[in-house]
Amino acid sequence: MGSKIGVNGDTKSNLTLNPVSIWWVCWAGIWTVAVALGMAYLVIHRSSTPLRIRGLGLSLSAVVLLHLYWISVQLELLLGTLAPGDAEFWVMGTLLPCGIALFHASNSRFIHVANLQKKYARHSSRHVGLPSGNVNFSSKIKGGLIRRFRRLDYTTRSLIAVGIAMLVQIFLTVLMYIISRKWHSSWGIPGTELHGTAMEQKVEMGRGWEWWPGVFWQFLWSWIVAPFVLWKSRAIHDTQGWRVQTIGCAIASFHATPLWLIALYVPSMATVNKYWLPPQWICLSITFLEIFTVFLPCWEVVRHQSLRQETLDLIAEWESRTRSDGADLKSLKSVTATVKSTIAGSAKTDFSVESVFAMPALEYALDHDPTPLQQFSALHDFSGENIAFLTSVAQWKKTFERAIAIEDKDQIQETLHERFNSALFIYAEFISAHAEFPINLGFQDFTRLESIFERPARMIYGDEPEINPIAPFDTSSFSRLPSAMSSEGSEKTIRVTPSLQDCVRYWGEIPEGFIACGLGANIFDDAVKAVKYLVLTNTWPKFVKSRSAVSHSMSTFGSGLDIKLAHKQAVK
Repeated sequence: MGSKIGVNGDTKSNLTLNPVSIWWVCWAGIWTVAVALGMAYLVIHRSSTPLRIRGLGLSLSAVVLLHLYWISVQLELLLGTLAPGDAEFWVMGTLLPCGIALFHASNSRFIHVANLQKKYARHSSRHVGLPSGNVNFSSKIKGGLIRRFRRLDYTTRSLIAVGIAMLVQIFLTVLMYIISRKWHSSWGIPGTELHGTAMEQKVEMGRGWEWWPGVFWQFLWSWIVAPFVLWKSRAIHDTQGWRVQTIGCAIASFHATPLWLIALYVPSMATVNKYWLPPQWICLSITFLEIFTVFLPCWEVVRHQSLRQETLDLIAEWESRTRSDGADLKSLKSVTATVKSTIAGSAKTDFSVESVFAMPALEYALDHDPTPLQQFSALHDFSGENIAFLTSVAQWKKTFERAIAIEDKDQIQETLHERFNSALFIYAEFISAHAEFPINLGFQDFTRLESIFERPARMIYGDEPEINPIAPFDTSSFSRLPSAMSSEGSEKTIRVTPSLQDCVRYWGEIPEGFIACGLGANIFDDAVKAVKYLVLTNTWPKFVKSRSAVSHSMSTFGSGLDIKLAHKQAVK
């Protein structure tokens, strides 16, 4: 450890108080307070749209472990000569690799979510009432360990893999400590012991092959995983700042391991090491990781709130102007014309720009051509489930028109069951806490739908087995559905085989709550209103602004959103 704290054989073992050590202690205190405040802000706003999909548990756990290592390095100049010779070995052999492992699991989530959201961009391949293959309760998981592991949700698989890697790293750290005589002269491999004064031995403790397992994870992330992540994310352009975060963290880590080795083994770096310790190169990487992992999401939350408030102000201004004009027909014409001019790339319009941010504009786009909005929400905003839910419910309601003229009692009962089964599939695909991407509903709306659909869903598909954290492959117990607002619940996928998808139906008693809602016609109305408002204040303004930016940068707008407005504009 001695080479890491800038000491030599003549250094005395006492508290090192000088301007350099005091500066690093002050810097450690200031930055720690800033990071803690940023993490607290993220936890408070964890339900915000930019954060719900990120999975804060893994990223903040990684930040905590890495920051503990970072603090230990900042205090080395002050306390290094007083610290035990093996203290830094244990810190670097446990906190650093475990933090990097958790961070890798968190950062790879970006690619995983982006790939899963692509299915929502294929609007034409979706059928109302039929799950797309990712929705199903599995009553039991059979097969070998590998098959069981693959059927776990992404977060559970990541945690298991990271947990195994952590155990391997801790084992290697303990093994290095046992077989080397650097830290205990009475036992270990002969030839690894140190000679000289106590301070000279402490100097030599800071270098050697025993340190390689500890820095291996940083090298693996920087030079193997990071380039792979950069390559995979090259074509992803999201609105959440997630791609910037991923790329920034990857680039910020390239320098750490090479410069740490240079500072440790190149004699000419001794002068620099008096002020900038070798592990500070790793800490510099950790600082940038914290900036991109903590402060960038904080800024995204602020930006999201600002955009939401700006949209609400524009809507309020448009509604106020509409009421003062007293012309509903004119306001409708304003909405359709403004939507057309904005998306078609025309900067000139006789109507207010505010109207394109209003609810009628969103509803018009959803009714006539939702595909471009759905592609944007899935590929860029990572909220494709919202538009898919709205369009699925709209198409599901259109099937009611064909059943109005039915008078036979048996046909009515059969039609009611078919209607309920279609609604049940929509619930399982978009609302259930076991859905891959459950829509963000309030507690009351969710519990009401859960009370109607959950029991029939379990009767058809069975219960998903609970993952025991001690024995994760034990399928003897069954789980209770996680909370609709929990981040873990967003990944408890409901898996169904294609054969079940085609033949499984519910023919039991229709719940009274479903019949009371206009024979099911109004069952999703509250959920639709909530999701529409969420889209209006989040995805829709981003979509409109992105189209406007493209239209201003292109002389002709190519394959943009083609909303058919002719029949609406013909109304006078």
